[in-house]
Amino acid sequence: MFLAYIDESGDKGPLATAGSRSFTLGCVLVRATAWPSTFDALIGFRRFLFKQFGLPVRAEIKANHLLRNAGAFRDLALSESARHAIYRGSLRLQAKLSLSAFAIVINKAKLRAGVDPHGQAWTFMFQRLERLTTPGDDRVLVIHDEGDRLAVRKLARKARRAGMAGRAFGPGALPRPFKGLVDDPVPRDSQESCFLQLADLVAYAAFRRAFPPPVRPIQIVPELMWEELGAARYAPANSRVGGPSDGIVFWPR
Repeated sequence: MFLAYIDESGDKGPLATAGSRSFTLGCVLVRATAWPSTFDALIGFRRFLFKQFGLPVRAEIKANHLLRNAGAFRDLALSESARHAIYRGSLRLQAKLSLSAFAIVINKAKLRAGVDPHGQAWTFMFQRLERLTTPGDDRVLVIHDEGDRLAVRKLARKARRAGMAGRAFGPGALPRPFKGLVDDPVPRDSQESCFLQLADLVAYAAFRRAFPPPVRPIQIVPELMWEELGAARYAPANSRVGGPSDGIVFWPR
């Protein structure tokens, strides 16, 4: 069984009234059997960050905090180079721990009128997770940031009963009920989950891969930060639709 940790970046409002150019979901996958050892290794990484930068082991590491020197980083007054190193190390770590990561980036500027970016992103997310579990008749439990819990639960139940997936060739869609989805998605406070925090970093790195940041002397999250995931990038997520890089579903293009 897989545990799928999912967090978001950006807002779901219309581009005309909201600040973000996209709505993005980042997903980090871990095998349930490997969870105890992976968690121990993740805590070991946090202890390393404490020794190197003074960051408390239980501190919340979010993309927004690293970018704005907010949260636990406010009192540390770390340089931009140091915050870049923490972000990069958090992504590089995932391949070392045999995690897999992918993202759904919804391009609001090209959405048809009336299309909900939040619902579309989660629909694509459940489709990819359904494909993940199908070949080996596997199972997945979804754990997500606690925002929009009712909407996520509704979409998950729809995916389980009447999931659809686009055809690889030609128009139309095929019925693909998500039989491998275990129970309803579990909402959690990201502050209490190191894995959800990794998913947040994955989501923002995917956004910047699709929408490069303005030029600055030091980039905390440069365009190619996503590539630091290396072998952790889950290429099957976008192998049929393409995208900015392995593991990023970018829609509409």
